[in-house]
Amino acid sequence: MRSAFGAAFSRLLARGPADPAALEELLILADVGVEAARRILDRLSRSSRGDPPREVLAGILVDIMDAGPDQALNLSGRPSVVVFVGVNGTGKTTTLAKLAYRLGQDGKTAVLAAADTYRAAAIDQLNLWGERVGARVVAHRPGSDPAAVAYDAVQAALARGQDLVLVDTAGRLHTRTGLMDELGKVRRVLAGAVPGAPHEVLLVLDATTGQNALEQARVFKEAVAVTGVVLTKLDGTARGGIVVAIRERLGLPVKFVGVGEAVADLLPFDPRAFAEALLGPPV
Repeated sequence: MRSAFGAAFSRLLARGPADPAALEELLILADVGVEAARRILDRLSRSSRGDPPREVLAGILVDIMDAGPDQALNLSGRPSVVVFVGVNGTGKTTTLAKLAYRLGQDGKTAVLAAADTYRAAAIDQLNLWGERVGARVVAHRPGSDPAAVAYDAVQAALARGQDLVLVDTAGRLHTRTGLMDELGKVRRVLAGAVPGAPHEVLLVLDATTGQNALEQARVFKEAVAVTGVVLTKLDGTARGGIVVAIRERLGLPVKFVGVGEAVADLLPFDPRAFAEALLGPPV
C-alpha cells in the first residue's frame, strides 16, 4: 500500500510535536474517522515527550490494528469453511479465488461453492477462477437455494478429503434484511454440516469507499457474526485509514488486503507495514 497522505504526515511530524488540529484533520481525511482520530490524539498527547512523534504515532496505530492471534486465518476445521460476504462490487469472488490460490501454494486443497445463485454470470466467473487456481467448483442452477449449494460443497469436500470450502455469496446491500437473513440460513446449514463451521466469515470491503465501509462492517457484523475483514483496492488509490476505524470501532481484525489485480495480489495484513505506509517515510 502507498498512502496518498504519507508525504503530508511525514512533513507534519518532521517538525517536532505536531499541531493537534492539523494532525486531526489529516487523520480524518485519511478515513480514520473523527472519533478514532480524537482518541488517537489523546493517546499521543499522553505519550513520552522525548520520542519522535512519528514513531509514537506509528506505535499507537499498530497497537490499535494488531489483533494478535485473531489476525491469522482460522483453519481449524476439516474441512475449514470460509464464507465471503459483502455488498456488490467489492470483489468477493476474485478475493475468494486469490485466497484459494494463496492457500494452494501452501499445499491446501479447496472446493469453491458458487452460492451466489442470483446471477448466472457469477457462477460462470467462479467456474473460470476454479479452473485457473485448480480448485473444484460446486454449483447449482441460477436461482437455487444458496444454502443447498454450500451444503453440497461441504459434502464434496468431505468425500474427497479436501482441506477447505470457500463459499461465494451474492452481493447484497447491508440494508436489505431479507438477503441478510439468507446469509444466516447459510451459516446454520454449514454449522450442521461441519463442527464449528463456518470457521471464518470474511467481509470483503472496498477500501476506496471510506467511512461507508465502516457502516457496512457494523451491519454485517451484527447480522452474520463476521470474524474478519478483507480490504480490496488498497493499491494507492485508497486513503487507508479505514483499517484503523474498523479495528478501533468494531474490534474486527483485518486479515488480508488486496493490492492489485493479479492472482497473487492478496496479502496477509501486517499492522506495522501498514502504519509505516500510511504515515510515509521519515523526513
